[in-house]
Amino acid sequence: MFNYFKDVRAEMRHVSWPTRRQAVIYTFVVVAVSLATAVYLGLLDYVFSSVIKQII
Repeated sequence: MFNYFKDVRAEMRHVSWPTRRQAVIYTFVVVAVSLATAVYLGLLDYVFSSVIKQII
């Protein structure tokens, strides 16, 4: 177990961490894409539901 944490610590030193500004920008991009996807899928659901209700 000790060796595992020792290896994890050694690997974490090799990680290229983003700057604070990059992290904020990446977070904004993820939230924006998630919201856009939710709106897109919501509109598709609404359209398909409306079509099915008219058919039945």
